[in-house]
Amino acid sequence: MKLSFTTSYGLKYLCVLLTMISLAITITIHFTPLYYWQEFQHHLAQSVGLTRTQLFHNYHQLLAYLDLPWIKALQLPDFPSSSSGAKHFYEVKQLFLFNYAILLVTFVPSLRILRQLYRQKMIWLFIRPIQWTVLVFAVLLFLMAIGFERFFIYFHQILFRNTDWLFDPATDPIINVLPESFFMQCFLLSFGLLLLSLVTLYTIGKKQLKEK
Repeated sequence: MKLSFTTSYGLKYLCVLLTMISLAITITIHFTPLYYWQEFQHHLAQSVGLTRTQLFHNYHQLLAYLDLPWIKALQLPDFPSSSSGAKHFYEVKQLFLFNYAILLVTFVPSLRILRQLYRQKMIWLFIRPIQWTVLVFAVLLFLMAIGFERFFIYFHQILFRNTDWLFDPATDPIINVLPESFFMQCFLLSFGLLLLSLVTLYTIGKKQLKEK
């Protein structure tokens, strides 16, 4: 009975964790003010001879392609793409859609799990797995802090089995308006949202444990 109990709640925690991760990623993807801040900070549009309106239009076109399964081809008004660049964006699109699928599949079950555990005052069962999860993400944050460029390279090498992500500005000028600092801030935002969710659950669990 103890094994089945542990397995059962482990699967419930995994479901909730997948929801929190995929939701944090989704929010980060669509938090466009983050990109606007990059433009205001680094004058990205000016660096490629565009107006801010033109740059933001291209950015939204890129997001639409990555987001929507019925958009089959990447067509940016002011940025041509090489075959390898287009292939990389297609692979990114597949990852985006996979993330949305995870969110879609796990969101309602996670709400039911959390509601049930909250009513039963048993969220404290998630305390230990939350601690381990936070430790893992703390290590990732540490690796980012000591060298984001190396972290970013390893990240791509894990997710992509090719070198198409190594853009040549001459053939894929879009890379000129997607600075490394933008991706670093995206990672920080998604990690921050996830840690906030975990800390909230942890706090509720500790409170329930004290009341037992």
